[in-house]
Amino acid sequence: MTDAQATGAGSTAVGDSRDTTQPKFTAWVGWIWFAALMMILLGFFNALYGLVALFNDTYYAVGARGLLVFDITQWGWIHLIVGLAAVVTGFALRRGAMWARVLAVVLASINAVAHLAFMSANPWWAVVAIVFDVLVIWAVIVHGGEMKENAY
Repeated sequence: MTDAQATGAGSTAVGDSRDTTQPKFTAWVGWIWFAALMMILLGFFNALYGLVALFNDTYYAVGARGLLVFDITQWGWIHLIVGLAAVVTGFALRRGAMWARVLAVVLASINAVAHLAFMSANPWWAVVAIVFDVLVIWAVIVHGGEMKENAY
């Protein structure tokens, strides 16, 4: 008996239950799940910030150095819309949709820049949000293609 026969290499026996059409899961798909979850969470936070700004104009205090460049109501609407778009994108990202991958990178970039603008008001939260945005961008760009192969 040869080594190939002993290990079953090259065997295509009838009744072979191995399904070669199953997707190959890698550990990197976990990064896309992480990115999707972060998009959903950051989207909820941004929508919440937007709602607070819309319903209570005095909640966000403008310091001596300034905090906002434009009207608080505009800022609230922008955060609400971007937040809801991020939530939808996060759910679509779990399915491996290409448009969700592109939109996730765009929204995470916008979110990172927005938190840079608020660095003086809340530096620790801004740094945490920017780090998560960068991780989302990295995961989607580097490993986004694997999610399409393993979509549920």
